[in-house]
Amino acid sequence: MKKIVIILSLTLTLSFVACKEDEETITENAQTFEVLELSTDFGQMYIHLYDETPLHKANFDSLVRAGFYDSTEFHRCIRNFMIQGGDPNSKDDNRGNDGTGGPGYTVAAEIDSSKFKHTYGALAAARIGNSGNPERRSSGSQFYIVNNVNGRPHLDGEYTTFGMVLSGKEVATTIAKQPQNSSNLPDERIKMIMKYVELTQAQLDEKGIVIP
Repeated sequence: MKKIVIILSLTLTLSFVACKEDEETITENAQTFEVLELSTDFGQMYIHLYDETPLHKANFDSLVRAGFYDSTEFHRCIRNFMIQGGDPNSKDDNRGNDGTGGPGYTVAAEIDSSKFKHTYGALAAARIGNSGNPERRSSGSQFYIVNNVNGRPHLDGEYTTFGMVLSGKEVATTIAKQPQNSSNLPDERIKMIMKYVELTQAQLDEKGIVIP
């Protein structure tokens, strides 16, 4: 009887080890998806960039991968409208110049309101006004995210919309509600970190991310 128990115990142990190894192999071989993650103290937003706006996608992608946006701030936040960031000037101690900087170039407009509109969570490029910018060229780095659940359709056709928040739209809403001054500059600095992360399908499902 003792021998049978020992053999049975050894068999169960080996089976457990084999199952564990199989699970680890499945985990290691699980397909992953590269997703753009924007992190703040208020949570994360996961962003998709449109292939149909190639100039903006390539520019934004290169800036993210270079770490350009890390420690920049959301310097203009308006409730039920949008949150704006991406100015390298927001990294310095002078908060008075936030919103005036960029990488030293602009990006040609890729405006197509028939495809991409200013819906809730839309990612769009900021720019200077029409009087000084009749071609509606975009800032090389500054962007905004629409935080109004009904969108902002009056902006359609005026600015290039080049992406969408897939998960974490509520983070933009929370950021817009933070105390701010008369120029919509948050009282407390709201810094961001942007990077690409590899997520499995299970992780995408957990975060509610559906990749187009």
